[in-house]
Amino acid sequence: MRRVNFAAAIALAFALVAQAGPASAQKSSDTLRIVFRDAVPNVDPYYNSQRTGLILAHTAWDTLVYRDPETFDLKPLLATEWKLVDDTTLDFTLRQGVKFHDGSPFSADDVVYTINLVSSPDSKVSTPSNYNWIEKAEKTGDYSVRVKLKRPTPAALEFFALVVHIYPKAYREKVGPEGYAKAPVGAGPYKITKLESSASVEFERFDGYYDSPKGKPAIKKLVVRFVTDAATELTELLSQRADWIWNLNPDQFDNVNKVPFLQAVRQESMRIGYLSMDAAGRTGPENPLTNLKVRQAIWHAIDRQAIADKLVTGGSRVPLAPCFPTQFGCDGEAAVKYDYNPAKAKALLAEAGFPNGFEVELVTYVLPQWAASAQSYLQAVGIKAKISQLQVAAAIQRAQKGENPLYFASWGSYSVNDVSAILPNYFAGGNEDYSRDPELIKLVQEGGSTNDPAARKKAYAKAIKRVTEQAYWMPMPTYVTTYGFSKTLSFKPYPDELPRFFLAKWN
Repeated sequence: MRRVNFAAAIALAFALVAQAGPASAQKSSDTLRIVFRDAVPNVDPYYNSQRTGLILAHTAWDTLVYRDPETFDLKPLLATEWKLVDDTTLDFTLRQGVKFHDGSPFSADDVVYTINLVSSPDSKVSTPSNYNWIEKAEKTGDYSVRVKLKRPTPAALEFFALVVHIYPKAYREKVGPEGYAKAPVGAGPYKITKLESSASVEFERFDGYYDSPKGKPAIKKLVVRFVTDAATELTELLSQRADWIWNLNPDQFDNVNKVPFLQAVRQESMRIGYLSMDAAGRTGPENPLTNLKVRQAIWHAIDRQAIADKLVTGGSRVPLAPCFPTQFGCDGEAAVKYDYNPAKAKALLAEAGFPNGFEVELVTYVLPQWAASAQSYLQAVGIKAKISQLQVAAAIQRAQKGENPLYFASWGSYSVNDVSAILPNYFAGGNEDYSRDPELIKLVQEGGSTNDPAARKKAYAKAIKRVTEQAYWMPMPTYVTTYGFSKTLSFKPYPDELPRFFLAKWN
């Protein structure tokens, strides 16, 4: 979307505000209207890798463990207790009396079914690295389960808290994967009552929900709609057809706060932007990005701090390492540093045999202004990047097929505060690994194969050094999530970038 079109849409939106009457948030009908701009093609938590999909998952499904958003402490959810028997064995005691949304009882059978299904090499889940450390789950009683791990996995409980949502075995086997995706059933605080793929999802408070640390929702209904772009999303909020949006353009933050019935707030999240480069030649052996000096030139060409300060704003940072700074193992001191130096970028391109630059496709789904800024910096050193601005799901699909030569995207690590939630996804030989570096793969696997913190840090530090000295994957600024919502809504954002609508209420 071109900037001029975005500006026109904003002008139209404020014109609508001027004509509008009193704020029409749906407090009276007890319905929270939510708008996202990244449609989820499959709402099943395991078959999309989008942040919006994760949000919907935590709304309608429950996991074994709950991570407190304030303290990051782990608390009982579907499991009442757990025990690490040895380095590769976890025992869970399950909560009794829980019902799924279809009224069926929750038991160990559901947990064993879910874990064994998604950890199978044939599962085709969207993010295999979230589950490929699991060997198998075994039923040890009607309400007890033993999980065997392939290797020591220090962040196992965080993964169980954030990305292991439990299926109802009998229902999913009855309707099959496709039927389940069309009419999903979980055990979370809200049940899905209507689903139109890539268009909308409707939720209703599950009155049979158990006494959980998530609490019983205060708001009866949620209506989630998907739109195509940021301008439309903001227009929906300003014209009072939506009560909540996020990731609005930062330069509209102050404008939204001027609207009497709206408020905008900021919160840095665990999400980082990144620029992936096809060093392995997956998009073709003649790709200039297979040349180390070309990749190093790109690192020197882009003023990432300026993007953080002027475009992302709100305290955005530029990580030194390819991970979020608070994550265990994210050692910025191990990273090779690259300053913003266009002259050096041009010299490196000349040394690489591209004194006049080259043309390359830049695939992205980030805000158009951010992609245009990167494009402008590259153009200044002779690299002509043609932007392919796609919807999130389409861009991810291309990335996993190995079709993105230069890819400006983001990763939120599923909010797991450990580098095992990011490094394996991009540097362990999987679908989104564009370096395919055997040495790097070995280091990442080594860091994820021990419970010894010192050994993990050492392996991950070496991996970070390797990624940065080879200029495989350039960290872009951290995301500062900007939320816009009705003043009639009491909503609190958290650093883990998981909006918890089940904690929201009307003022």
